[in-house]
Amino acid sequence: MMNFNISHANYHSFILTGIPGMPDKNPWMVFPLGFLYTLTLLGNSIILAVIKMDQSLHEPMYYFLSILVLTDVSLSMSTLPSMLSIFWFNAPEIAFDACITKMFFIHRFGVVESGVLVSTAFDRFVAIQNLLHYASILTHGVTGKIGITVLTWAGCVVFPGPFLIKRLPFCRSNVLSHSYCLHQAATRLACASTRVNSLYGLIIVIFTLGLDAFIILFSYVLILKTVLGIASIAERLKALNTSPSHVYAVLLFYVPLIGVTMIHRFGKHLSPVVHTLMANIYLLLRSVLNPTVYSVKTKQIRRQIIQVFQRRKNSGLSGLRSHVRDRISNKWEI
Repeated sequence: MMNFNISHANYHSFILTGIPGMPDKNPWMVFPLGFLYTLTLLGNSIILAVIKMDQSLHEPMYYFLSILVLTDVSLSMSTLPSMLSIFWFNAPEIAFDACITKMFFIHRFGVVESGVLVSTAFDRFVAIQNLLHYASILTHGVTGKIGITVLTWAGCVVFPGPFLIKRLPFCRSNVLSHSYCLHQAATRLACASTRVNSLYGLIIVIFTLGLDAFIILFSYVLILKTVLGIASIAERLKALNTSPSHVYAVLLFYVPLIGVTMIHRFGKHLSPVVHTLMANIYLLLRSVLNPTVYSVKTKQIRRQIIQVFQRRKNSGLSGLRSHVRDRISNKWEI
């Protein structure tokens, strides 16, 4: 209880960091960040609209993709206000409780995304291993239960984090190393023992992200084993072509995560700009690129998007022709 009072007696807020050492450059970041956030909202909205409109996409794989899309949008919305306050309004200060609330949602959405990637890997394994019984195994009810389990598990796992931060005293500094709030960044600023927080963070990494990565890898080992057992080369390629979009999504999630982790662990001698750049890439890259990956690499979604734009083009041309005919007929009547 004493720690809680100390933390509030010293600092009631945190200071978020834009571009370290170059605060005069912060306003220039508004344009690329605005562009990336616009792409995120537009791309993910198109994916959701396509899945909703096309009845043939009402399958487990696309339900999981919808959760992934909503997670990316929610993650972007969790960080957008704080980033705009730094880079546009030059107001890097954020209230203590607001920071740990954002921290909860950022970490939760990360765990949700990892869980959805595991669920999609399981979906691909069932589709390839047991195609004839796919519809009876992954019913709408089972898919819904998996989604609820992932969301609940993420909430339970991340729930202790804000309370572990709130009990710490912050009497040395309140300047965070990123433009958004993270558990590990806030822990470094504490002027008391952070052993419990470090242990909690390690357990989370091992039993969520680490375990999820192992399950995904194991799923693809089984998928490859099944595919290699198919006699026809054409059938092998057809089976493998159902999974590239998911593989790219996994790489977009884990490669930046590993990069950020390695830089934080072994790159302490590097410029703070490198740390900030990698942290923003980790947060924004997958939200921007996931819609592109699924649009390009998933035939059903790509076909539906093309059809939507063709219908709009044709309707526009039809409207133009009708307008021209009306003008001509009106002219002759006169």
